[in-house]
Amino acid sequence: MTTKIAVTGKSGSGKTTITKALLKVIKEYFPEKSILLFDNDLTGELGHTFGLDIRNTIYGIRSGKHEYRTGIPQQMTKQEYIEWALEDIVIPIEDNVDIIVSWLVGSKDCRCPITGQINDALQKLIERYDFVIFDCEFDVKYLIQLVDIDIDLALIITNPAIESIKLAQRIVEYSAKYTAGGQMGIVMNKADKRDMTEIYTLAKEAGLDILGSIPMDNSMTQGSITRDSDIVTDAVKQFYFRLNLPQENNK
Repeated sequence: MTTKIAVTGKSGSGKTTITKALLKVIKEYFPEKSILLFDNDLTGELGHTFGLDIRNTIYGIRSGKHEYRTGIPQQMTKQEYIEWALEDIVIPIEDNVDIIVSWLVGSKDCRCPITGQINDALQKLIERYDFVIFDCEFDVKYLIQLVDIDIDLALIITNPAIESIKLAQRIVEYSAKYTAGGQMGIVMNKADKRDMTEIYTLAKEAGLDILGSIPMDNSMTQGSITRDSDIVTDAVKQFYFRLNLPQENNK
């Protein structure tokens, strides 16, 4: 069974850095498991952190603008073609780790057949992996417009500011119906040493489940392209046990 993790939050909150930290932790705890990184953020930044300039996207398949790496097989149904095309844009980046990029997403209101065909093909692709980590846009809704899936864990990345907590409330409101049955909570990123009692009190009053906090990594303010941070990775390890994720191999 696939474990599906959505990392959400406003642009600049640290979603991509935390996505990569989650990847590292899961790889360390479950080295034999397969992982798909699913870049659902319009910036497409996740691929760049691995030194990749990914131009072939799910939107390219939908729009007919995808440039295939291999010749198109003959005598396929439209559904088989889309499934094959998705395979063509999946890029291996490490042992047992692949990445795929969505870019623009069509509206679920669109009745064109390709909307349902892409949904069905993506569901099949996702279920082939043990873990899928979605680097999302603002909330989960944008992802669900692309593929109907159940999310096991939705992390809302926020910063230690009152405005960010209020924004997290909105993300919960927009995402709650898409994460029913799963776990959803906030991760306080860039937490400094100041007294954050007011921030945490406001979060609890808003009904936000605080799953963990991550201290400020000053090296990340210098424009790290890779978005790799030992400080963030260690912090994720500290609160991993609170997450609705497999735990049995975690030591």
